[in-house]
Amino acid sequence: MNTELPGVAPVLTVSELNRRVRALLENQFEMLWVSGELSNVKRAASGHWYFCLKDPTAQIECAMFRARAQFLDFRPEDGLRVEVRARVTLYEPRGNYQLVVEEIRKAGLGALYEAFEKLKAKLEAEGLFEAARKKPLPAFPRAIGIVTSPAAAALRDVLTTLARRAPMVPVVLYPAQVQGEGAGAQVARAIAAANARGECDVLIVCRGGGSLEDLWAFNEEVVARAIAASRLPVVSGVGHETDFSIADFVADLRAATPTAAAVAASPDRAALAERLAAHRRRLARDLRRILETAAQRLDAAGRRLLTPAQRIDRDRERLAQQARRLRRALPDIAGERRDIARAARRLAAAAARIAADRTRHLAALRASVGHLDPTQVLARGYSIVRDAQGHVRRSSAGLAAGDRLDITFSEGGAEAEVRSPRPPRK
Repeated sequence: MNTELPGVAPVLTVSELNRRVRALLENQFEMLWVSGELSNVKRAASGHWYFCLKDPTAQIECAMFRARAQFLDFRPEDGLRVEVRARVTLYEPRGNYQLVVEEIRKAGLGALYEAFEKLKAKLEAEGLFEAARKKPLPAFPRAIGIVTSPAAAALRDVLTTLARRAPMVPVVLYPAQVQGEGAGAQVARAIAAANARGECDVLIVCRGGGSLEDLWAFNEEVVARAIAASRLPVVSGVGHETDFSIADFVADLRAATPTAAAVAASPDRAALAERLAAHRRRLARDLRRILETAAQRLDAAGRRLLTPAQRIDRDRERLAQQARRLRRALPDIAGERRDIARAARRLAAAAARIAADRTRHLAALRASVGHLDPTQVLARGYSIVRDAQGHVRRSSAGLAAGDRLDITFSEGGAEAEVRSPRPPRK
């Protein structure tokens, strides 16, 4: 609670003051790196780490919570010089000014990280990380090569995994120092030797987990160039799942661990055996179905199959049937002749009747035409009278005395002159 009076500064509670100071610190400082020496290091049962970070003239309390502490690749100890990435804040309940740590690395690693990022950017610009240049891993390699130290625990993990998954595939070790002075050059020479000897189809480059310095050989440019130039597909299995190296980016496949690299590079014999068994069962099932179908077809064909005697009997019966049909199909010549004679007689009678009918009809037509013949009419005493213009006169109307007429008789004719025309009878 605060009390404000006119002209008097407000009174703050301790909680309000601490809250304001915390907000001021967090707003003033962004995430930053701080170097110093660890002291009074403690790990709580909750998994949180608490320690002091000091230099010759000052110190500050630090807290690193379990969510971030679980990714540490080394154990913090008193007297160890480190660099921490942290937020500046205030623990309000006690008013303690402190750092909340997100990341810890051993002192001097800053230069290594800078070199890592610089080389990564350079190789990425050259296209060494592009997916298009990645080579596929062979499904069934005739041999698997391993580039690592013969004393490395990672080698035992890889060999155990390969013996379990693919004991039939030979393994060739190309020994190389994987940590310390000259390790990068040895790894590069081992990769080149594997390519020159051509004994394997895929190459595993691996080592176990460790700090950035421990894994630095796999961040050297000579190793990256050797992997990029490799004709053999390269699987990188360096460190733990959270570790990344330049070799991971250049390799054809990055595996989270050496064991995962062995899994990626080898066929799984058990899975292949199961697939083969499944194919065998499917083939046996299909073959059984084909044989059963063929047997059924054979039985059906056998039922249709005849002995030579049965075939002769069947052909004899078929021939007899054909003969009977042929006899039925032969014409009755005598009957056909009788039918033709009867038809000829009927035709002649019909023709005679038709001729007589046509003769009578012709006589009737001739008689009818005779009645219309004008000469026959004239023979009965009639005559044809024509005027001077040659028109047949059927009436005396229009005639005048002195008109000349032409008269035609049945035999011959005469010219006449009208003396006294008589009017037509009404």
